[in-house]
Amino acid sequence: MENPDKNFHHALNRRRRIHELMIALIQQQKDLELIDDEAPSVKPGRLSQSSEDPARWLDRNHRVLKRYQALVRTAITIDALLDAEQE
Repeated sequence: MENPDKNFHHALNRRRRIHELMIALIQQQKDLELIDDEAPSVKPGRLSQSSEDPARWLDRNHRVLKRYQALVRTAITIDALLDAEQE
């Protein structure tokens, strides 16, 4: 049976490595966007301007979220490869 303390420390070290990898990956991005938290208001009887189009707002935030998810998956994959090399 494995030592729970050892597993805990391994998980902490892995989390720290992934965090450091994420920071490095984010620093390499030239045009990283942030999610826009200001949802456009939709008022009945009023046509939305293109900058306030709810569909565009959702699409943009979805695109930004997908990019962050790709960065997280990349960091986890790099960490797993490094971990496998050490074992």
